[in-house]
Amino acid sequence: MITGTAKLSTIHHSRQNRLLGRIGYGALYVVLTVVALIQMLPLLWLLLFSLKNNEEIFNLAPFALPERLRWENYAKVWSQGHINTYFFNSVWITVAAIVVTVLAASLVTFAVTRMKWKLQSFVLGIFMVGFMIPVHSTLIPLFSFFTKTGLTNHPLSVILSYIAFNLPITIMIMLGFYATLPREVEEAAVMDGCSVNRLFFSITLPMTASVLSTAVIINMIYNWNEFIFVNTFISSDQFKTLTVGVQNFIGQYTTDWGAIGATLMISILPILIAFVLLSNRIVEGIAAGSVKG
Repeated sequence: MITGTAKLSTIHHSRQNRLLGRIGYGALYVVLTVVALIQMLPLLWLLLFSLKNNEEIFNLAPFALPERLRWENYAKVWSQGHINTYFFNSVWITVAAIVVTVLAASLVTFAVTRMKWKLQSFVLGIFMVGFMIPVHSTLIPLFSFFTKTGLTNHPLSVILSYIAFNLPITIMIMLGFYATLPREVEEAAVMDGCSVNRLFFSITLPMTASVLSTAVIINMIYNWNEFIFVNTFISSDQFKTLTVGVQNFIGQYTTDWGAIGATLMISILPILIAFVLLSNRIVEGIAAGSVKG
């Protein structure tokens, strides 16, 4: 009888624990859902904002539906506001800077973590000094340099600035992951006659796909949203990006707020799409680097 009672008690406690666990998970999901909805409110507000005219924006409640959906705001900014040109400039400048930054950071990280050579710690320290340099303090020296080299009002001035300022953080992201890659794979490749260049591009680089995704999305967010360098170095509409192009809809006496909202919505979509597509890779890269490092 005692044994039977003990079994019944164990079963009862087990059921209670499962019930409490389900309640806990349910409460957690409710809280996370509420938090997610709160975080989506600014995006919803911007969408409604972009579909209104000035009168509706100032007279209606912030989350009130517009009298009609003014999709012409998007057509207006795309055709009349040269947003198509700014969007294309943002895309190719961002992609060019990301490719060079991630490749250069990968090469640097490979050299300081997988190879033995003099001054490797010193070289790494030089790159890390970039963390201590404020962006605003470099505007005048960079503008003077680009003026003397004929690169003002040229996309290359912006791309070079992005690369220089993103290299330290990109290298830092990759350090923990590269430092703990298994050396047995590289040693086996070297024994088979693999050169250093082929070792990096064919073996090491593919092994770091998850941390590369993390570096790409971080660089993309910075480059896509950057304003100061473009506004300082670029004066021609031919090379302006979306962040600077928004100013075209701000006039001395009137401002088309609906058009500004449509421009901001267009500028946000690529970041959202990239983040959704790469979200799993980003989490893997951060987790791998933190655990292994």
